[in-house]
Amino acid sequence: MNEMQAQETRTIVGLSERARVMQASPLRKLAALAEQRKKTGIKVFHLNIGQPDLPTAPAVFEAMRGFDQKTLAYAPSNGLPVAINAWKNYLGHHGIHFEESELIVTAGGSEALIFAMCAVADAGEEVVVFEPFYTNYNGFATIANVRLVPVPLSIENGFHLPPEDIIERAITSRTRAILFCNPSNPTGTIYGRDEVERLVRLALKHNLYIISDEVYREFAYDADAISIMGFPEVADRAILCDSSSKRFNVCGARIGVLASHHKGVVETALKFGMARLSVATVEQVAIAPLLNDPEPYVRPIVEEFRHRRDVVVEGLRTIPGVTSYKPEGAFYIVIGLPVKDAEHFARWLINDFELNGETVLLAPAAGFYATPGQGANEARLAFMLKASELKRSIDIVHAALGSYAKGHH
Repeated sequence: MNEMQAQETRTIVGLSERARVMQASPLRKLAALAEQRKKTGIKVFHLNIGQPDLPTAPAVFEAMRGFDQKTLAYAPSNGLPVAINAWKNYLGHHGIHFEESELIVTAGGSEALIFAMCAVADAGEEVVVFEPFYTNYNGFATIANVRLVPVPLSIENGFHLPPEDIIERAITSRTRAILFCNPSNPTGTIYGRDEVERLVRLALKHNLYIISDEVYREFAYDADAISIMGFPEVADRAILCDSSSKRFNVCGARIGVLASHHKGVVETALKFGMARLSVATVEQVAIAPLLNDPEPYVRPIVEEFRHRRDVVVEGLRTIPGVTSYKPEGAFYIVIGLPVKDAEHFARWLINDFELNGETVLLAPAAGFYATPGQGANEARLAFMLKASELKRSIDIVHAALGSYAKGHH
């Protein structure tokens, strides 16, 4: 057999099942089309992704420039003392109290969530979530080899939690945790005390962990966002995941935290941290000033996004056939569109439609659901543009829906 024949008969090595099922980000998959459209001279307003557009505080760059170590060395696997102490101070500012030994600095809130899933659930076990949910939960669960079990929410009541017995139907003998985001990405919903109490009761009744994603804590406009750590009865099973990214406009720093009073969870997360060695050293130093004194940095950002939320809500109310509500927090809203297929509409909008040389990039909401077919006519909007551009974007969507309806039935 010659070399060419040998190559023809050689079996191609297959990829893992994890590789096959791993979801590509629905937030980014239309981005390439947007870039192509821009090359034709069309201006694209991005409502698809939660990257705050406001400037990062100068204190971050000053701390970077002041970094005076002669060697850029590994940080400790649980985080630099300056960052751990800063996270302790930040959480304490919000009445959430941890010891330094109960905190693990992570590569953004994403790694904190992955560590939490891996710590509490074995392969094939289940975590209850509420859909629509942050789409990367799907990816985190795939990495952890954990199955997400969705509880559907409804746009009709602004995506608030259903009654306790409805949630309980999703719990099985394989359930290990309940995961929720408050305020919510992608809906902007803030779950009230009575709603979180439902989760607390179910966690106690069924001996489950509660993983609480609290990265939008300050973005609370009409009601306070309640931390899971405000319920001492579940202190032994609560895992708080947080991130500096959104509240300080430092998404690229990738500095988050996992916090828990459960010694085993923290020790396990530290072992995972040892396996990835450490989080970036300079960024841990750079975000410490913001965490230690958050109010001056966060307050103006939150007020700007409150204004943007109001602009979007008011604009959406003028569009016939659109189903919307007033999100209480974060900087997102999921809306119902008068179309059968929101992804088809979003592709048409970015590929074929323009209004005076401008168009809009939306995020189809189906990617925020685990249940096939759910969210087909919904889209998520992120309030990442200044108010005048948000108004313009809503006008474009309004005009586009009218044009789309004429050509697509």
